[in-house]
Amino acid sequence: MSYYLLQIIEVFAIAFVGALLTTPLSIKVAHKLDIIDRPRDDRRIHDRPIPRFGGMAMVIGISIAMLIPAQNNHLLKAAIVGGLLMYLIGALDDKFDLKPIIKFLGQFAVASIVYFMGIKISVVGSLFSFSYTNANLVLNGGVAYVVTVLWIVGVTNAVNLMDGMDGLAAGTTMIMALSLAYVAYIHGNRLGSMSVCIALMAVAGGCAGFLPYNFSPAKTFMGDGGSLYLGYMIAVLSVISPLKRATMVGAIIPILALAVPIFDTAFAIVRRLWRGQSIMTADKEHLHHHLRSAGYGQRRSVLIIYGIVGIMGIVSVLISRELYKDAFFLAMIAFLYLMIIIVPKQPEKKLPKRGSAKIKKEEDEE
Repeated sequence: MSYYLLQIIEVFAIAFVGALLTTPLSIKVAHKLDIIDRPRDDRRIHDRPIPRFGGMAMVIGISIAMLIPAQNNHLLKAAIVGGLLMYLIGALDDKFDLKPIIKFLGQFAVASIVYFMGIKISVVGSLFSFSYTNANLVLNGGVAYVVTVLWIVGVTNAVNLMDGMDGLAAGTTMIMALSLAYVAYIHGNRLGSMSVCIALMAVAGGCAGFLPYNFSPAKTFMGDGGSLYLGYMIAVLSVISPLKRATMVGAIIPILALAVPIFDTAFAIVRRLWRGQSIMTADKEHLHHHLRSAGYGQRRSVLIIYGIVGIMGIVSVLISRELYKDAFFLAMIAFLYLMIIIVPKQPEKKLPKRGSAKIKKEEDEE
């Protein structure tokens, strides 16, 4: 394990330093290409033009670092190629403001490419077993393709929708990557997932290197290029891992680690459908918007969401170790926090002041 620990530290450090050093370069490129986020409507939280090409720095740092575990792993090589393609879609959107349908078609195309390169969800195992031999559902080609593509596109957009406040998407992705990396690490020797653990640490390192420039008050944004790339990498790496052979680790664990962005996305879709709106309609009712409207500043709002994502990350680790009771109670705590944030605050009924005309009238009637 000491060899793997050294690789984990090395990969994290390379991604961290790579993103940290190239973020200033991305800011210069953003100004040169005029990829600037200007506050044009009330959905924008910032009040000044800010470059939004920081995703370039994370892509450079993470991709270089991932070359180390990808040397003898063709699936990780496919993940790197797909990541570059997904980033290209987002970067083009940052520059040219692509139509939503074009972005979705591009995402489906990238997901399809990596599927045919071997990255696929093909087996669903017993809910309470890590053994591959206990698998009770093998997905055929068509079903495996649909499930894989929907998973990749869904998680990619879930993380993309989280990118609404300074440091939110980068920080939550870092926490999710660390949680999934730890799950892969503790089961690595038994199920051969150390390469995926190391790759996830590259993602965490890239996010950590970008955060000093992105945390409130942000000097730069990652843009759609960065958020789509991060969502894609989390989705794909959770599929690549040999741990996917068991539902407990392959499906439940990633879903739990991604619970907050998935919950936020699902709630947004239901909300818009209920109102008869397009699911692509932008609004100010995501988790971070609710926290802002409750009076919390950007930093506090982001830190609160970090905490909830962290709790769900711990839940995913506990589930992977079959500590179900502990995981259940922690998950309930996170769920209650989500409900407190999401459920609209009811206006308090103001009581009449002592000595007011209304109270005097009631006293006279008595």
